[in-house]
Amino acid sequence: MRKTVLTASLVLSLAVPATPALAGDGTLHRYARDTWRSMAAMVEPATGLPADKVTGDLTTRAKITSPTNIGTYLWSTLVARDLRLITARDAAARTGRVLDALAKMERNAPTGQYYNWYDPATLQLATAFPDSGDPIHPFASSVDNGWLASALMMVRNAIPATAKQANALLTSMDFTAYYDPAARPDAGTGLLRGGFWPEPPPRDCNTPTDYAGTGVTVYSTCHHYGAPAETRIGQYIGIALGQLPPESYFGPYRTFPDNACDFGWQEQKPVGEWQRHLGVNVWEGTYEYRGMRYVPVWGGSMFEALMPDLVVPESTWARKSWGRNHPVFVRGQIEHGLKEAKYGYWGFSPSNDPHGGYNVYGVDQLGMDEPGYPSDRERTSVDPGYEGCRPAQPLPETWGDGVVTPHASFLALPYAKSAALDNLAKLRRDFDAYGPGGFYDAIAVRSGVVSKWYLALDQGMAMAALGNVLTDGNLHRYFAASGVADRLRPVMRLEEWKVG
Repeated sequence: MRKTVLTASLVLSLAVPATPALAGDGTLHRYARDTWRSMAAMVEPATGLPADKVTGDLTTRAKITSPTNIGTYLWSTLVARDLRLITARDAAARTGRVLDALAKMERNAPTGQYYNWYDPATLQLATAFPDSGDPIHPFASSVDNGWLASALMMVRNAIPATAKQANALLTSMDFTAYYDPAARPDAGTGLLRGGFWPEPPPRDCNTPTDYAGTGVTVYSTCHHYGAPAETRIGQYIGIALGQLPPESYFGPYRTFPDNACDFGWQEQKPVGEWQRHLGVNVWEGTYEYRGMRYVPVWGGSMFEALMPDLVVPESTWARKSWGRNHPVFVRGQIEHGLKEAKYGYWGFSPSNDPHGGYNVYGVDQLGMDEPGYPSDRERTSVDPGYEGCRPAQPLPETWGDGVVTPHASFLALPYAKSAALDNLAKLRRDFDAYGPGGFYDAIAVRSGVVSKWYLALDQGMAMAALGNVLTDGNLHRYFAASGVADRLRPVMRLEEWKVG
């Protein structure tokens, strides 16, 4: 039988710049070129690290950054090289500077985990948010470290000159620091916590734990990640590195079970059945929205559903679960924007609020939480009720000023390419939504107000999506090498969700 796990050398041989050939690929290549310009503008000259965001004229960078921002910049650099937007030498130099900076940055000593916020100019831990002055208490996040680790996994297979350094940083990160093996005694497995503080925070709920196994106490979040969302990246990384048990993949609920009213607070009553995988009891439930059945994410946003798919080839490794669910989720977002709320546009995900600040947006009905993430600034929600536990509420007659973010359309490209291209073209035609660094972060489509910022997170998602489409999955191949596919794919292929 032909071995399907790609070796590092084969991955490198496949990392050839793509030549646009298919319908719409010329447009996508131009979007990638401009989006890369915004990513490059975020880089702090003194250290090579990206800032959290940059103004729409590409002149003023934020004075703060995170492990996620660093991860998205690393994989964007790989995409820029593969699309011939920069040279291989430039990509190696940029990557090397980031790895040098990461080696100098303070992190949690027992676990090797990075903290959430740093000053990109000095590499020091940030002690206050620059915009508000609010204090920052150092916190290590399983999600943020997951995104950084995923990028290091790609770099070690994609750039030979920096492979050893990237792998050394990666293997020093211990994701067992977040794992609570007793979190799901009903299922027979555990869950990841959101993260931990090295010192008890003054206001956040925390519990003293010894996750590092060293006798050193950290103060973990009281909550676990027990529902599908972008947070699954930490779990993927832990399993891929051999640090978490494979069966922990089945710890998070697909929906909460239909168990009288114990879970009657969730968005709607699920339909499903119990299955058993690797000794774990799994309730494979689904929701219904406008004739479609799907497994929800927590809030109903596009990035919760599809950001992990940028890195982990979910649609092929989990062909009968995530591979079926992703296109349905995209259809649900389109259906809401065009037919239910009648905005004329679609694509709802956390982003800058065009009227100021940052906010969460999504399609409420696609989320497990009730009320979930709304699609408009007025926070319009839908409550279909829960039979026998919570009465349904009347449907809204109208929705307000819907907030659409272009990165959601880029995430949808593998599943609705024509619709995504059309949506982006309409946003560019109808609003002042495009600048020197590509699409601005968000548009309030009824008021016409645009958030003229570029965010490393959102532009990085766009770059990854564009790179995978235009190179037929280079980022997936970089991630899958070095034995990662051997550990993850056999677990992910077991489920078969009744969605569609």
